[in-house]
Amino acid sequence: MEEGKRQKQVAGAIQTTMNDIFLKLGLNIVDGGMVSISSVKVTPDLLEARIYLSLFQVNDQAACFKKIQAQAWEIKKRLGEEMKHSLRRIPVLHFYLDDTLDYVFKMEEILKNL
Repeated sequence: MEEGKRQKQVAGAIQTTMNDIFLKLGLNIVDGGMVSISSVKVTPDLLEARIYLSLFQVNDQAACFKKIQAQAWEIKKRLGEEMKHSLRRIPVLHFYLDDTLDYVFKMEEILKNL
């Protein structure tokens, strides 16, 4: 099913706001690596948001992901403060690791070996 216009608008607004929140909380630089929000997908009822995190040169990805999930409540609270005039209800946040960067590096390595 294709995303609707409102879903895309809300996802874009959440992604922009989440980038600011990560910057303020110091979650964009972890263990000498960089954490960025690669994409946000919102369900059609706008009650759940899937946030895909891209980790670049992070030594311990599992520990970094746990740190972010441990602060999920604080992140949602700040998101609510920032977007209280844009959304009736703040969506439940689910964090996922975006492994497309790893996949790209793996494919480049395979193509080099050919």
